[in-house]
Amino acid sequence: MVKHRIYIIQFLIGFILILLWIPACQHRPEQLSITPSDCRIVHHAGGTSCIPQHPQRVVTLDGVTLEYLLSLEIQPIGAVLNQLDQHLITDQAIHINNVGTAGAPNLEKILQLKPDLILGLDFHQAIYAQVARIAPVVLFEFGYSGQWKEAFQNFAAVLGKDEISQQVIDRYYQRLEQFKARIDQNLPEVSVIRIDPVSIYPYFRESFCGVVLQDAGLPRPPAQNLSAIEAQQQFNNPIQTAISKERLDWVDGDVIFVWIGENMRETAQTAQRQLEQLQSTPLWSSLSAVQQKRVYSVPSYWIGSGPIAANRIIDDLFKYLVDS
Repeated sequence: MVKHRIYIIQFLIGFILILLWIPACQHRPEQLSITPSDCRIVHHAGGTSCIPQHPQRVVTLDGVTLEYLLSLEIQPIGAVLNQLDQHLITDQAIHINNVGTAGAPNLEKILQLKPDLILGLDFHQAIYAQVARIAPVVLFEFGYSGQWKEAFQNFAAVLGKDEISQQVIDRYYQRLEQFKARIDQNLPEVSVIRIDPVSIYPYFRESFCGVVLQDAGLPRPPAQNLSAIEAQQQFNNPIQTAISKERLDWVDGDVIFVWIGENMRETAQTAQRQLEQLQSTPLWSSLSAVQQKRVYSVPSYWIGSGPIAANRIIDDLFKYLVDS
């Protein structure tokens, strides 16, 4: 009797899923009716797609592609919005429909928006076939966060926005030149760490924030001054590694920027408690940046991946290293 009930439940679940996907199939003829003059072929991480020449209803599957789209002054109709994407929630983005959480876009919500283009990173390949039933999809390769400028410009090239992306990058470098002109010539050694509920993570030279600091001409502590190749060889991670509080010598510098980056409120609170416990230890008090009162808490855009977050980091560099 129990097995019979299980079979009935499985049948009902399968029937409901079929009903949900019927509308997606009904949208396929619209997609297939696009002529070569209306779209262009793009080869990408998920396969090959014919995308509209001038998309009007774009949906993004993750915070990275959302940031790139907003940086190109394109307003999506839907996006996955997460706790770590708060720097993107501006007046420009406030009317974007939320279509899920990190790693779990809601396909039914996306379907209801009737997009004509869907953009995401290559880690969405597992759902590519399903999403491609709704609209043309492009999945972009993304190695590690330190490659953000190349990834952004590749993204822009696919959308035919090379000129705008170059203007964005040029403005980024212009702001860095302004920073270099104003900072004291005795440059501080800048340490960057993240605290999670378990560990301390120093960030290396070719992490996202590390690249911004490098472009700003700021030196790093020797333990953090590793290239992506060196970090990968030593720690199997190109941008960061986990250390215990007994290795706090790795994080000392003239200045320490520290942040807590967690998607869930509960884990962020746990990480905050971890930081407070760390700050009460003699090892923390012995750090030169702590003794000089040059430890600054910054938001999670320091672990970002695009021009908007990069410019927010530059804001912090002005705030704490020039204007303070």
